[in-house]
Amino acid sequence: MGAALNNQRGGRRGQRARPMSEINVTPFVDVMLVLLIVFMVTAPLLTVGVPVDLPKTKAGQINADQAPLVVTINKNGALFLQDNEIDPDKLIPRLSAIGEANKDVRIFVRGDKQVAYGEVMRLMGRIQSAGFERVALVAELPEE
Repeated sequence: MGAALNNQRGGRRGQRARPMSEINVTPFVDVMLVLLIVFMVTAPLLTVGVPVDLPKTKAGQINADQAPLVVTINKNGALFLQDNEIDPDKLIPRLSAIGEANKDVRIFVRGDKQVAYGEVMRLMGRIQSAGFERVALVAELPEE
């Protein structure tokens, strides 16, 4: 049972503890992760759309995986199913006959740029009201 004679903590008397030369990056990483989450949440909210008066249709949201059918409306208003011209009244029955085996068939709607947007949307609405859910518009990329 001896008593310590001096208050030294494992070292020589009068020597200071050396400063730690390592950088603790844990707080830095924590702050960066919080900032990343904040930016990921706020970035989609920063996009601003141009207000337009869109035509109304009963078409729902589409889901997009097989060879698609292509319905085309040219500048004269004529309808084509694939490459064959078709009467507008016969389009939905023909699509129903083709899609009877598979209602998940994709249908691409191509419209000439001189055709009114409302006409193209009415065509899409008719196709979707016939029970086809995978209807999409086709466009070309602008030339650079």
